[in-house]
Amino acid sequence: MSGGRLVRLAETARATVGFDFDGEALTGLEGDTVLTAILLSRRALRQAEFGPEARAGFCLMGACQDCWIWQEEGPRLRACSTPLREGMRLRSAPGAAQWPGGTGGTA
Repeated sequence: MSGGRLVRLAETARATVGFDFDGEALTGLEGDTVLTAILLSRRALRQAEFGPEARAGFCLMGACQDCWIWQEEGPRLRACSTPLREGMRLRSAPGAAQWPGGTGGTA
């Protein structure tokens, strides 16, 4: 995969924070939001629910629902307004446990 959508230009001396996104070990810096940390490594945050488009956040201030992602334990969060924490385990799509009947959205 090519580089991320964002490029860090300043504040590069902050402490590194490790996290997991869709099974891939990534790093951000202390003080980053989850969205910033992910988009520094990837071009998109997740796939759109109703089409083939890749989504990368829209408003970047917590007013829309474009940056919802899921914690591995189940609860979703807004990536644009959630501070990155060491050891977070995140997913771009809900797991089977988040769908009624535990089917992962399949019939």
